[in-house]
Amino acid sequence: MSSEPTRLLWQKSSFSGGNGGQCVEVAQAPDGGRYLRDTKDRSRPAHYFTEAEWDAFLKGVKAGEFD
Repeated sequence: MSSEPTRLLWQKSSFSGGNGGQCVEVAQAPDGGRYLRDTKDRSRPAHYFTEAEWDAFLKGVKAGEFD
């Protein structure tokens, strides 16, 4: 597991609208992986996913595996 860098550019989905406290945010890690965190408690550690894990997740979303 990669330790979370102190400076990351966090982004949330445009589908979140004005509901900023009920979302997840994602940030790209320097090694190409991704960090994922819950906006309800940003003080908790983010979950880390390798680049391969994140790519597999995105492919699954696009294929409708989580519908």
